[in-house]
Amino acid sequence: MIKRVFDLVIAVLLLGFLSVPMLIIALAVKLTSNGPVLYWSDRVGINNRIFKMPKFRTMRVGAPAVATHLFKNPDGYITPLGQFLRKFSLDELPQLFNIISGDMTFVGPRPALFNQYDLMGLRTKKNIHRLTPGITGWAQVNGRDNLSIPVKVEFDEYYLKHRSFSFDFKILCMTTIKAVRGEGVQH
Repeated sequence: MIKRVFDLVIAVLLLGFLSVPMLIIALAVKLTSNGPVLYWSDRVGINNRIFKMPKFRTMRVGAPAVATHLFKNPDGYITPLGQFLRKFSLDELPQLFNIISGDMTFVGPRPALFNQYDLMGLRTKKNIHRLTPGITGWAQVNGRDNLSIPVKVEFDEYYLKHRSFSFDFKILCMTTIKAVRGEGVQH
């Protein structure tokens, strides 16, 4: 309950504070590539329920709905602004609306794509699927895109067993540092 109240208060404050930068990003996305400003991704939430997760669009329209590391040539799909948005995690800002709706939290395992059956299966075996997914998580700050799925699940399981307000705060601080530095993103 405390985590939910924290999420709501901080998400509303951040949306107020970041509304102008988000508007600028939205305009930049629209002016630098064809297509919608937001990309709505089908993601796996708590108890393996599918929900819609918005991101500022960083890929060209028509890009396959798969994890970026599965692309043979990801650079061929990334928009001119996409690399910058991804490097500094600015594409994730619209997920503040998912926090307000309750589909996500600030800290938890990153929501799997709807077609990442291997990740969903491993998480379900370890009861990680019972956690609300987060904008960031223990796996995110320990390698992010550079981790294999089994290693991500190990970090997710560690989070499941050790979660607390102080651990969440530590992860949020680490996330902020890594986002400012642009660390951990392959493409």
